[in-house]
Formats: sequence, C-alpha cells, structure tokens
Amino acid sequence: MTHPTSPPRIVLLSSLVAALAGLLFSYDTAVISGAIGFLRTHFALDAASTGWAASSALVGCIFGAGIAGEISDRFGRKRALILAAILYLVSAVWSAIPATVSEFVVARIIGGVGVGMASLLSPLYISEIAPAAIRGRLVSYNQLAIVGGILLVYFVNYVIAGHGSEAWNTETGWRWMFGSEALPAILFLIALFPIPESPRW
Repeated sequence: MTHPTSPPRIVLLSSLVAALAGLLFSYDTAVISGAIGFLRTHFALDAASTGWAASSALVGCIFGAGIAGEISDRFGRKRALILAAILYLVSAVWSAIPATVSEFVVARIIGGVGVGMASLLSPLYISEIAPAAIRGRLVSYNQLAIVGGILLVYFVNYVIAGHGSEAWNTETGWRWMFGSEALPAILFLIALFPIPESPRW
C-alpha cells in the first residue's frame, strides 16, 4: 500500500525528468566560468567583448522567461519543455563550433532562451502534476538539480581543462566544455517524451 505522502511512481518519475531542466539551466549558465579565459584568448577579445560573450546568454534568458508562459499556455507544458530542450541542444552544438565570436554569441542567446523557459516551466510542471500534500518536496527537486548542475559542470570543466595544454584548451578545450552540454540535453529531450502532459493544462 502506498504511503499517503509517497508520490505515485509516474508523478515521481515525471518530476525527476522535469527537474533535469534545472540541471541544464545551471549547467548552461555555469559552463562559461571554465571556458571564458580560453575563449577570450582564442578570439582575441577585449574587455567589453569578453563581457558580452560571457553575459549574452542572459539576454536569451530574459526573452525565454517572457515567452514561456504564453507558449506553455497555448501548446502545453510538456511541449514547451521539449522546445526548451531542443534550444539547449542547438546551443550546445553551435557554441562548440563557432567560427566567429558573433556566432558564439548567437548560439549562447539561443541557449539562454531555453534556460529562461526552463526556469519557469520546470517548477510549474512539477507543481501542476504533484499532489498538494507533497508539492513542495517535489518542486524542491528542481532546486537540487540546479545546485547539482553547477557542481557537475565545474568537474566537467576541470577534467577537460586538465586533458591538454594551455594551447590545446585555447584552441579546442573550451569547445568541449560547451559541447559537453549536449549529453544532458539529449538525455532531457528523450526523457520528456514518455512523461504525461500536466493535468492542469
């Protein structure tokens, strides 16, 4: 017999999947910390250009948070999360292979849109699918995933940076740092398809 405060399995699994958006949210925003020095050297950026490259994703975040409610109201929470996952994936791949810093900035802005959408949609989806008695507990998974994503990307950046020399990191290492985001993005995208739509949509 299920304990009154134990979530049904489908609710728990769906909440954990949605919480992956929180992990990608923090992964995407924190990955720049390990790559920006190498990126600056690679593209010979001045202080202003370095700041813009580092913060450009936040422009996308503002836009993503602004449109997430309208998109999810019109098309559903699940489909909006799928869109956010696709934006994550596109950004991860493109920000790893840009030929110019302008391409990099566009890629980061696209990822920022996904980040902004996810920052609203993940807790929204979980709160709508969760029984009232355990809603707070399940929504907290999103916050745990955010912290976990920050920790994870620091380790990933550390391992990648330690794989080669300064010259290798300047030419290639930073690309792997951004490209590594593709793996959790693909996992998140695939995991979204089996979960149900929010019953409150």
